[in-house]
Amino acid sequence: MNKPSTFLSKTEILDAAEQTLRRYGPDKTSVTDVAKLLGVSHGTLYRHFPSKAALREAVTERWLVEKIIAPLSEIAGSETGSEEPLRQLRKYILKLVELKRFYAEEDPEMFKMYAAVTAEAAELIEDHIDRIVRHLGLIISKGFQSKNIQRINEPETLARSIFHATARFHHPAHAYAWLSPNTGEEFNGLWTLIEQGLSGPHNKGGTSK
Repeated sequence: MNKPSTFLSKTEILDAAEQTLRRYGPDKTSVTDVAKLLGVSHGTLYRHFPSKAALREAVTERWLVEKIIAPLSEIAGSETGSEEPLRQLRKYILKLVELKRFYAEEDPEMFKMYAAVTAEAAELIEDHIDRIVRHLGLIISKGFQSKNIQRINEPETLARSIFHATARFHHPAHAYAWLSPNTGEEFNGLWTLIEQGLSGPHNKGGTSK
């Protein structure tokens, strides 16, 4: 007997969809596969999500919030600590890089779906980027207040520039290159340039070490 749709929550659907996606992969998973796992008709799922694409996007959004944004929030929110903003900024970007690489290797099916959705769902991905930019903006604002970062532009503008400048190291389109032995050295070289630009002439020594 099918499970009554009135007792089917969004969380249950997303849990089942995520489980099915990991089992069959994002290319082969169908709404019917998810419905079978839940013991409902595929029509029931369409009452919650109008299409397979909408369901994929919802699963991806939750995955991004839980696996990427949540741990980054802890770094961005440590404003009460004594950590220097430039160091905090580098720590944040390195954590973003670490998380993307980790899930590319340890959760390949979900990462593959995230990469696909990146090309298909512009609004969802823009929301994801906006969350990261807001985090970076908070840290940069803290740097303005402490004079650790020079005010060469508005926090959000600088934050977005840093995000895009470092995309080579965390955007899924570049995942093929992450295993290169030169990646770490290349990141350090880029960060030195970013740091020198942010710290200005009053802090030429940098904080990367």
